[in-house]
Amino acid sequence: MSVNLSKGQQISLSKSDGSALSSVRMGLGWQAAPAKGFLAKLTGPRDIDLDASALLFSAGQLADVAFFQHLTSDDGSVRHLGDNLTGGAGVGGDDEVILVDLGRVPAHVDQIVFTVNSFTGQTFAQVQNAFCRLVDEITGQELARYTLSGGGAHTAQIMAKFHRAGGGWQLTAIGEPAAGRAFQDLLPAIAGHL
Repeated sequence: MSVNLSKGQQISLSKSDGSALSSVRMGLGWQAAPAKGFLAKLTGPRDIDLDASALLFSAGQLADVAFFQHLTSDDGSVRHLGDNLTGGAGVGGDDEVILVDLGRVPAHVDQIVFTVNSFTGQTFAQVQNAFCRLVDEITGQELARYTLSGGGAHTAQIMAKFHRAGGGWQLTAIGEPAAGRAFQDLLPAIAGHL
């Protein structure tokens, strides 16, 4: 059963039988919102390139990253499955996927922060049906979903983070709007959530 996350909510990444999840998928989906006005109706919606990134932190310092230009973390525990330049899945499937093998994440990495940014510079007011979701990669069961839609003049969002807790991992929904076209632009805003 999936949980609809709200800002600041935390969930354990343990299965109902008490065992830990071993491999999870963070999926991102979106669609371009219909443009308004006469000319917009003739040209249709403009493609929007949202990018998902996973930033691995150790004691508050960026240790590694998986994103569209560096698809696999150096240790191989986090893999981005490729860049989608237009979106389109929106309400259903994932447009971009990041896989995390929790058992392979190096011991010194204590947090993994997931971000979304509009590489083409459109704001989230121009996006609809945007979401990120956490899926048990072994069973395919959706565990949690966070809705990113809702408009706003921001071009990025700090979505969520995994953090070590009591020998396992927890997920915290952050949902903070930010400005930036690449994950590097978001580092000052992320610092407040580490």
